[in-house]
Amino acid sequence: MSGLDLLVVGDVNADIVLRGGDLVPAFGQREQLVDHAELVLGGSGAIVAAGAARLGLRVAMAGCVGDDALGRAMLDALEGVDVRAVRTVTQPTGVSVGLARADDRAVLTALGALASLRAEDVPASMLAEARHVHVASPFLQPGLDLAAIASRATGTTSLDPGWDPHERWELAWEGFDVLLPNAQEARRLTGGGGDVEAAARSLAASGPLVVVKLGAEGALAAGGGGLVRARAPQVDPVDATGAGDSFDAGFFAARLAGEGLADALALGCACGALSTRAAGGTAGQPTLAEARSFRR
Repeated sequence: MSGLDLLVVGDVNADIVLRGGDLVPAFGQREQLVDHAELVLGGSGAIVAAGAARLGLRVAMAGCVGDDALGRAMLDALEGVDVRAVRTVTQPTGVSVGLARADDRAVLTALGALASLRAEDVPASMLAEARHVHVASPFLQPGLDLAAIASRATGTTSLDPGWDPHERWELAWEGFDVLLPNAQEARRLTGGGGDVEAAARSLAASGPLVVVKLGAEGALAAGGGGLVRARAPQVDPVDATGAGDSFDAGFFAARLAGEGLADALALGCACGALSTRAAGGTAGQPTLAEARSFRR
């Protein structure tokens, strides 16, 4: 791929999204009914890559899938994304089951191939060529050397921590230019207490620009220039799965186009909000024209 805008390093997996009905499982061999079930492209990294490609960026993805039907289906779903650096491994493709309400979700994940990703799987040529390198879901890929990725990238870099299923919240983000947690992740990365603004300032004190995603409340950024906020456009959400990842894609598109921080936050909020129009993380992702017309 010539002239690479964005290289995404991270998780590619299948999402099984369940919506409507009784989404709280009950053991005792009970069977419950839900209204909808979809098998869709999943993984924070894959959703960012798909959203960025939809916005018109030249995107490549590095990750791991299994040599199975789910892995092939997920690669096919990454339309417009260069997937030559997605390695096929012997472990099965990772799977997440999402119990999705309109504004929240619970997720059960089997890592499978996700845990196989290593820094050496990421082509040096792509790290050198990409204007921006983004790493997603490091807690789901424990063998990935983050410092090796950041140090080998020649463009700007970012890290979206995602949730830590082990609840240890030990993460080294040195060398990354931008850190992109949501509000809960920001608090936990700083010890779990305090308000989100204090958490963002604390994280920014170690060097990166910190962009905190606040869902329906928008987003805020903390860095050398203080705090910048953006409001989210109002929508009637169907499924919030991947909204933060679609925000990331919009934020990158704006920054790579030379836009200022406030405008980048606004475009990210528009992309995140519009992505909730459909089930799963990618079906509702907007084009750049849609997102620009929708941002506040």
